[in-house]
Formats: sequence, structure tokens, C-alpha cells
Amino acid sequence: MKDLDTEKTISILNNVLKYELAGVVKYTHFALMVTGPNRLSLDKFFKEQAEESLEHAQRAGELLTGLGGHPSQAIPEIEETNKHSIKDLLYESFNHEQKAIDLYKDLLAHSENKSLYIEEYAREMIKEEEMHGIEIKKMLRDYE
Repeated sequence: MKDLDTEKTISILNNVLKYELAGVVKYTHFALMVTGPNRLSLDKFFKEQAEESLEHAQRAGELLTGLGGHPSQAIPEIEETNKHSIKDLLYESFNHEQKAIDLYKDLLAHSENKSLYIEEYAREMIKEEEMHGIEIKKMLRDYE
């Protein structure tokens, strides 16, 4: 890890932490707003996404504090479209997952060949977020 820019890594991880915490709020909101015949299954889905976002935030926070950083308590501004159809909520979810992938790819690019642990962490998170995107795309098929 001697070639790793620790300050830059901490900054990226803080961005991940903030974004994942925003996901907790976003997915909790979605669970509250979903209606219709699929409400029960989608409510459960969105609540699970909120819980997973919290777990992701905690993992990023543990890593950044392990590197000597201080976790931010801020979250980025959360866009509210006021569109709450199932299709709209799923599209917003998909877009949220894509942005998370971009953040983890930034971490991967920064850590590649400098820290095997951080590199593998980033790869695992990209894999998880891509799987979420695939699931959401499958869910959206009925609404296209």
C-alpha cells in the first residue's frame, strides 16, 4: 500500500459513504411511496435495498477509518422527482445503482495495483451493484 494515496482513497471512500447513506433515505422513501398490487413485494424490496445501502455505508466507513480517515456525517442532496409510479421508482433505483457503480469504479481505478484489499473490495462492490442493476432491469420489463 506504499504507492496508495491514502488521502485520496479516504476522500473517495467518504463519497461512497455519503452516497450509500443517501441510498438509505432514498430507498426508505420509495418503500413508503410504492402503491398498487405489487406493493407488498416492492415494499420489501426497497426496504432490503435501504438495509443494504446502510451495510455498504458501514463497510466504506470501516475501511476509511482503518486508513486513518474521519467519516463524514453528510449526505448529498437527494433529488425528489415527485414521480412515484412503480416504473419511475424502479428507474430512479436503477440510476442510483449506476452512480454507485461509478463511485466504486473510481475507487478501483485509484487503488488498482496499489492495494489488493481495496482493489478487491471495490471489485466486490461493483459486482454487487451491477447485480442490483440487472435485477432492477428485469423488474422493469413489465413496465416498458
